[in-house]
Amino acid sequence: PLIIVPILLGVLIKYFVKKYQKREKNKNLIKSTILPFCIFLIFGFAENKLMENDKAIVEIKTEIILPYSSMEVYETIKSVDTLDAEKPFLMKLDLPIPQKCILEEEKVGAIRTCYFEEGKIIERVTELEKGKLLRMDVIDYQLTGRKWFDFKEAIYTFEELKNGHCKMTRITTYSSELYPRLYWQPLEKIGIEQEHEYVFRNLIKDLKNKYGG
Repeated sequence: PLIIVPILLGVLIKYFVKKYQKREKNKNLIKSTILPFCIFLIFGFAENKLMENDKAIVEIKTEIILPYSSMEVYETIKSVDTLDAEKPFLMKLDLPIPQKCILEEEKVGAIRTCYFEEGKIIERVTELEKGKLLRMDVIDYQLTGRKWFDFKEAIYTFEELKNGHCKMTRITTYSSELYPRLYWQPLEKIGIEQEHEYVFRNLIKDLKNKYGG
């Protein structure tokens, strides 16, 4: 999009310039001098607005309802030996693919490490309530993009529904130095949601293998 939009805009400007050239050849010199200057001012103003680096923490939340109890879902997701599910579209391109997540101990302060094909994310448990909440701070991030992308928290919540099913919510919080934010944040959101989707697909498979259904 960063390339396509300027190209289309350039084609449009060229079209109108040629159109006016045919109509008013005598005045064309003045217009051809003023038009680039006006465009420069407009884009200069737009750049100042779009290039403002918003370092606010961004939260991406994804929910899924599973036909299992909250404890069953918690026990299955807290530590995953192997992630092997159908990959979302972006993972078939170049999005990092998680392989396994290992929780050392079930207590506050414990380390949970998620391994990827090219690196890992290390998390420290800050809150843990079995079958209800697993909250972790990201303390190390060894993947491509760490210089401009910073994961903050990884959170799982588990809500027992009246029908005995569980609503699990996966929350990822991060900050990013990529800007303009108007362009990058929606793309970051799509990427993280695809990571969530992959984890959810694997979770469904593991729950079926472990508890049936």
